[in-house]
Amino acid sequence: MVEDESPLLIKRYASRRLYNTETSDYVTLENIAELIRNGREVQIVDLKSGDDVTRQYLLQIIAEHESRGENVLPINVLNDLVRSYMMPGGGFMPQFLQDSFELLRESQNKVLNNFEKLNPMVGISGFETIRAQQEAFIKVMTGGWSSADGASKFENNESSEEIKEIKQQLADLQKKLSKLS
Repeated sequence: MVEDESPLLIKRYASRRLYNTETSDYVTLENIAELIRNGREVQIVDLKSGDDVTRQYLLQIIAEHESRGENVLPINVLNDLVRSYMMPGGGFMPQFLQDSFELLRESQNKVLNNFEKLNPMVGISGFETIRAQQEAFIKVMTGGWSSADGASKFENNESSEEIKEIKQQLADLQKKLSKLS
């Protein structure tokens, strides 16, 4: 995952085309979504006015995924968001969401760091490949909500059987790798 301190600058031309200033080519909303999924922050600026239009495009990415049947946000969350902006003093919601996502990222980092410390395979050649596969697996299991750490906390009782099965599969893979070493 890329964690650059400065956001990638994307310029929006009058024709509404989006231009990646790092790679010097035009990009689509899906390209921007992929950059963000890979951990890159972006800033989209209207070239003519100089206005930051990042929020507008991020909302458009979410709306497009929703229109394709990908449930990005549950209905009750969408209702709560609309309600929060209609209520007096509803301005707390953006900060609450920001804090919640930060807490999620920190938790994910802790899980991966603890896994790495406790894993007896750390010294075995090829461990980095296995670790990358585990991070990709965790990202898939958390629906893409992963960050640099890649993990999430499973609290749903229905998924406990799945977790046991996954742990067993990981244990089997570790045994096979031990035999190869």
